[in-house]
Amino acid sequence: MNKTAVKTWTAISGSWRTVNGAVESDVRATVAGIITAGGGIVTGGALGVDYIATDEALKHAPDASRLKIILPTSLSDYANHYFKKAGEGVITPQQAQSLIAQLRGVKDTNPAALTEMHHTVCTPETYYDRNTAVLAAADNLAAFQVNGSAGTQDTIDKAQARGMPVLHKKYIL
Repeated sequence: MNKTAVKTWTAISGSWRTVNGAVESDVRATVAGIITAGGGIVTGGALGVDYIATDEALKHAPDASRLKIILPTSLSDYANHYFKKAGEGVITPQQAQSLIAQLRGVKDTNPAALTEMHHTVCTPETYYDRNTAVLAAADNLAAFQVNGSAGTQDTIDKAQARGMPVLHKKYIL
């Protein structure tokens, strides 16, 4: 177990819909650098960038001591939402299963690493509220914005309004 105090928390924001090898490589390198420098990451527990960032953080700190995940709903409601989206064909069943397994694993390993907000449904508004909570738990932001993602832009705008340092990488895929 890594008992060393986290120096700085970095919010990670990025696309859930589309990532490629370049985005994944950048996210992994950024997260690895943050963790090895004694920092931690805060994510919103989504697919894509959040999933990759969480996976990389767990490689460096398997006890989830360098990780904070903030969900807009309970994990149960979140799982139901993702399995419903898989049933609608928005995402694949494998994506839903992998994400929920990752989140359950974090909660089982370190319950303090997973925060469940009070919302009961996932909507753009509750995701944006979650983005605000992610930033409130962080000292700075690393954003990986694919195709002008509105959710990532919302997080960037909020971070800049707070005067937070922002690393902003843009991708067109």
